[in-house]
Amino acid sequence: MSEEKTRVGATSATHEGFEGDYRPSNPAPPETQVRVEPMSTEFLTRVADALNTTLDLQTLLKRTADLVRVVIDYRIFAILLVNDRTRDLRMRFQIGHTPEAQRLRIKMGQGVVGQVAQERHAILVNDVRTAENYINANPGVRSELAVPLIVKNRVIGVLDIQSEQPGYFSPEHMRLLQLVASRIGGAIENARLYTRVARQAQTLEVLNEISRELTSILDVDALLERVGQLLRRIIDFQMFSVWLINESEKLLENRYAVRFGERFYPTEKVPINRGLVGVAMTERRLVHVPDVRKDPRYVMVNPEARSEMAVPLIYKGKVIGVLDLEHTRTNYFNEDHERAMSTLTAQIAISIENAQLYQRVAQQEQRLERDLALAREVQLRLLPPLKPKHKYAEFSARFVPARSIGGDIYDFVQYDSNRSAIVLGDVSGKATPAALYAALVSGIMRSAANQLLSPSALLESLNDSLQERKLDSQYVVMLYSLWNDENRTLQIANAGASQPLFVRNGEVDTVHAEGFPLGMFPNVKYEEFTLSTQPGDSLIFFSDGITDAQNADGDMFGDDRLKAIVKKNSQKSASKIADAILSEVSKFQGERDRFDDETVVVLRVL
Repeated sequence: MSEEKTRVGATSATHEGFEGDYRPSNPAPPETQVRVEPMSTEFLTRVADALNTTLDLQTLLKRTADLVRVVIDYRIFAILLVNDRTRDLRMRFQIGHTPEAQRLRIKMGQGVVGQVAQERHAILVNDVRTAENYINANPGVRSELAVPLIVKNRVIGVLDIQSEQPGYFSPEHMRLLQLVASRIGGAIENARLYTRVARQAQTLEVLNEISRELTSILDVDALLERVGQLLRRIIDFQMFSVWLINESEKLLENRYAVRFGERFYPTEKVPINRGLVGVAMTERRLVHVPDVRKDPRYVMVNPEARSEMAVPLIYKGKVIGVLDLEHTRTNYFNEDHERAMSTLTAQIAISIENAQLYQRVAQQEQRLERDLALAREVQLRLLPPLKPKHKYAEFSARFVPARSIGGDIYDFVQYDSNRSAIVLGDVSGKATPAALYAALVSGIMRSAANQLLSPSALLESLNDSLQERKLDSQYVVMLYSLWNDENRTLQIANAGASQPLFVRNGEVDTVHAEGFPLGMFPNVKYEEFTLSTQPGDSLIFFSDGITDAQNADGDMFGDDRLKAIVKKNSQKSASKIADAILSEVSKFQGERDRFDDETVVVLRVL
């Protein structure tokens, strides 16, 4: 007699939550030597207690195997559960089976197990060699007993035990398993439900983390890497890619890819309608293919892939890309995965679009910085490299550009050995447009100055030229004065610029010269008058960036402060007067950024 038969129906047992001494009331025939204890109500209760003390599926399946061994001393055992999506049976727990048997996918009606699931009743086979539909996964097996697990009139799986001896299982064995099967099925269903709820809770946790974390990541590459990390917490994919639309080329570009946990960098750009990724994008829906080998739309990128799920990323009704997940197993992705991805992709799309928008803004800011640097270069090149030199006049100029680039220009134009023009202007606008317009004004002004025109005539000529080249919302204010060193006089004409200050014997007055800005109106005439100066007099020309400078409280520097500084330093040289003005303006502003150019030109009569 074999060792296996002597262990069947052990006379006493102690096992996880139940114990007792069970003796058969109706012994089996002597030739089988099988002893089976009666299944009392107390034993069923203890079985239920043992099964209901855990909600972990694997723990429950192992506990079920141990419970069955108490009444049937098997050597080969399996619990197969129905896959709700594919409707086939898969081995979820086993003892004694070969690896090949563990990988089997048994269809309904196929083999003894499939027949039990389809017909919903237990089957006892005394010799599997006589069974027409037996699946010969283990050549050593001779007898088999399979019992359906039915919960709420629905088959959820099959409990299957096998023996290497023919006729090893009895009808009493089958009756006992049928009695306990409903309890086992209910416990398994509860554990599966708990697992599903736990997975849903984990999905919600990931959703919450995505909403908190991803929106704060503004680097696209770092964001996509984090997306892959978070998704792996709910879907154990083996291959993952993020395809985003390249708007300029109208192609899909792989921005992030992982194969078996390692980053790789595909360089190919694909048409937006190619493969399953293209289908997801063009049809704007999740595409799930259980076996890519059977789908003609599949384009092989990863030869190991068997199942694939592609989900479009949609932002404000527009598809911006696709998330693509692959696995080496067929039928790997399920409805829970589909629900999770459908929920997650909306937030992922928002985060990606925000990061791309930030990236575009950053690029625009970089271009703007380059433009500002160019504008500063243009502006600085418009400034005169040398100051005029005359016997009875000393000149000094200071220029501090604003951070955002204003439109101040100043210049000295040599008429002849006795006469030099002093030009101070401010074009409208900021940054590159202001710098370019200033270059245009400066070029026209110097061309007109070659005709040795008087200040008023030059402004009229410059205004007419700008009218011929009129630009919307562009104009320039300018003060043009002509110094005559022979008679120490200054001719002045003003086209809307700040009125200069005249200093004599420590007293500071405003030179009331007015006029329309250049480029605004046609056929404008400008008033001109002449100042006679004496040794020690000074004239202060300045842009509105000086008087309009603001401190931290928003107070303006103003004319009064400027006059006070000029009066205090009236006996100093032109250079020191200019330095004193800019120094006091800088102290007044403190840490506040300059919002406009600050320009000072000082003429001191010697």
